[in-house]
Amino acid sequence: MLSEAISEGILIVNEQQKITASNSAANKMFDYADGELNGEPLEVLLPERFRNKHDNLFSTFMSHGKARQMGPEVDLVGIRKGGEEFPLEISLNPFKLLRKKYVLALIKDITERKKAEQTIDYWFQIFDESLNEIYAFDAESFIFINVNHGAQHNLGYNMQELSQMSVINIKPELTTEIMKRLIAPLLSARKEKVIFETVHERKNGTRYPVEVHLQLSFIGKRKVCVAIVLDITERKNYTQQLENTVEERTQQLQQALKAEKKLNELKTKFLSLVSHEFKTPLTSILTSTSLLTKYTETDQQDKRNKHISTIKSKVKYLDNILTDFLSIERLELGKVNYSMSSFPLSKLINEVVYDSNTLLKEGQRIRYPDNIDGIMVEFDEKIMGLALSNLMHNAIKYSPEDTDIELNVSLEKDQLRIDIIDHGFGIPPEDQPFIFDRYFRASNVLTVQGTGIGLNIVRQHMHNLNANVTFKSELGKGSIFTLYIPINNKEKNEENFTGGG
Repeated sequence: MLSEAISEGILIVNEQQKITASNSAANKMFDYADGELNGEPLEVLLPERFRNKHDNLFSTFMSHGKARQMGPEVDLVGIRKGGEEFPLEISLNPFKLLRKKYVLALIKDITERKKAEQTIDYWFQIFDESLNEIYAFDAESFIFINVNHGAQHNLGYNMQELSQMSVINIKPELTTEIMKRLIAPLLSARKEKVIFETVHERKNGTRYPVEVHLQLSFIGKRKVCVAIVLDITERKNYTQQLENTVEERTQQLQQALKAEKKLNELKTKFLSLVSHEFKTPLTSILTSTSLLTKYTETDQQDKRNKHISTIKSKVKYLDNILTDFLSIERLELGKVNYSMSSFPLSKLINEVVYDSNTLLKEGQRIRYPDNIDGIMVEFDEKIMGLALSNLMHNAIKYSPEDTDIELNVSLEKDQLRIDIIDHGFGIPPEDQPFIFDRYFRASNVLTVQGTGIGLNIVRQHMHNLNANVTFKSELGKGSIFTLYIPINNKEKNEENFTGGG
């Protein structure tokens, strides 16, 4: 029979909704044996939930129906003998035979089509709802074919606008030539995917960095590029922060290395200083001690006294060096206890000048300041004496014979100014920025005995006590070192140094 050559299922149903004939394709579709459906009511092929409604539809169709496809906008469902439901597509053809009405139903099992449609719907949903931007555009013209909702939202364009635009319109850093070079490996099948970074420009003109994953696809014979785009703003920000952190850590490391290098240099200077500054006086002490044993006669007392005086002088020098070293350590550890008191300036200057007179070279003299009687100072007397003595001793040491060392005192606003003026070697301009650095000594006085730590100690003490020390110097003409001492310093320093540093 012709019906057996047709792949679709065929059912013939009479007015009473009884199946009068079915072909092999229909029997197989519904899992019935050949001839098993004959005489069965049509409802055995319908899920129970549709049967009542189907009776009315069938009666109406038999009365007025014409050949048509059944419910093209409705999902039709059949049921197999075992109870399994499956989607159908049915075309109805009414006809008469021997004055009796029949319906020929042409049935297609559309299970595979429905699965395909569901898959397409699923992937389209993923495409449209993806948080990433997804673009499909023509591989030749670069005109957009489809753009998902995430991309439209981020760019600020709708699909109607984008359908009139190309990739170049949203990628300001790319040209047509660059895009052709980018997709060339895809078109030649040398690569399955191309990944690159660029910038997208929104409708409002703002820009954001993106990473593009580009692949080639087809719509029929038309070559289409599919781009999955990641907004990498956060990644770029993180990378920038990381780079900034690395740069900051690098700078810190460089500073630490520089500080370590400086510390090593200080250690080297210290060892050199100790070696030189201790060796010379110790040699003098040993020499004088050896010579003392030779002067045993009474009339040689003057010679003995001379060597004893040398020993005392050198021991005092070594003691001063050790005192300076200990002062540095206490200052660094913050273990200095300052004692503020009120004392007459003239008393302190007299003591400093008296002590300094013993160090004067041939023809040198100290010019004493005028009009200092009656000036009272609120300060740490011991520290101020140490500072003045250090500056006076330096002025004497770095000045030639037959020169004057001047002491000037004046009042400036709320502070006392004391100038120590010498007419000595002066300090070279290139050395002046470092004169208060520990162990530093000017290049023109390296042959003169000294440690290079006295000025550093003076400055640290002065700063701790809200005072200051400055200088001016001209090479070959001398130097002026100036102490600035607060006149009313008691209240400030009781606040800052009560209980020690």
